Amino acid sequence: MKFRFAHNNFNVMDLEKSLAFYREALDLTEARRITAPDGSFIIVYLTDGVTPHLLELTWLRDWDKDHYDLGDDEFHLAFTVEDYDSALKKHREMGCVAMENEAMGIYFITDPDEYWLEILPAKR
Repeated sequence: MKFRFAHNNFNVMDLEKSLAFYREALDLTEARRITAPDGSFIIVYLTDGVTPHLLELTWLRDWDKDHYDLGDDEFHLAFTVEDYDSALKKHREMGCVAMENEAMGIYFITDPDEYWLEILPAKR
């Protein structure tokens, strides 16, 4: 029996704001969308256009809190990038860099809901 990664889910407060962030920051695009007939949720799957792995963004109409509990910022999703220096420059300009670890050659950005996203060079 062989299992393969399919997707990761992030619940989001403002779907359009999150979609714009992921498009600008990481060049992710919408692969497909599921909207509940009663409007209670919208699920959008984002793709990098290269790997089969997807990021699922879920918006819940009836969520009654002003944020999601993300623990101690240890949970994260990692991305590789060919031009690490240009990516870091872009993310600094966007104001979304949360932490840089120069010794390890990585950094983290945060999305509009404060999910941490690790950025590392494609070739190490």
